[in-house]
Amino acid sequence: MSPAVTSAPILDVLAERWSTRIFDAATPIDEAALASALEAARWAPSANNTQPWRFVVARRGTAEHAQIVDALMGLNQAWAADAAALIVFAASASLDGKPLPWAAYDTGQAAAHFTVQAHASGLYTHQMGGFHRDQIGEAFGFGDDLAAVTVMAFGALGDIDAAPEALREREQAPRTRRPIEESLVVDA
Repeated sequence: MSPAVTSAPILDVLAERWSTRIFDAATPIDEAALASALEAARWAPSANNTQPWRFVVARRGTAEHAQIVDALMGLNQAWAADAAALIVFAASASLDGKPLPWAAYDTGQAAAHFTVQAHASGLYTHQMGGFHRDQIGEAFGFGDDLAAVTVMAFGALGDIDAAPEALREREQAPRTRRPIEESLVVDA
């Protein structure tokens, strides 16, 4: 995949990152890279330093990995099982009885930091919103205060040429984003 065509310079690690759906099902997990990505997530900013994120790290071949795959919806189930690990990013809704209104936002930042660090380590990620949140919560005992925000596939890039045609087409499609001007509500 070629780097993003940007309208202003950005860091190479950001321009080169993309969310693959083709993971190598045989390459073992790079534990050092996983530890670094989790450490990057740990150091993400959060409101009042509350760090509302919690992670479920499930390595391929474990019952936990299979439980997460089972909770995925649609096409996600078809490709995500090949990832070396599936990580659930969950947000805690309160701390010491006080609501944390920014918990999902802060957890998203932790996921973003994880993603950038993983790419810097030569690995790939893909975040998914298509999963059964209640099923994840039940499987991992989240209770009422913890909610899954995203599931992320993590691992080595697979062989694009060996992937099914539909996935190959998605992987090789041009990378696009709407122009920044269409995202600006006000630019005073």
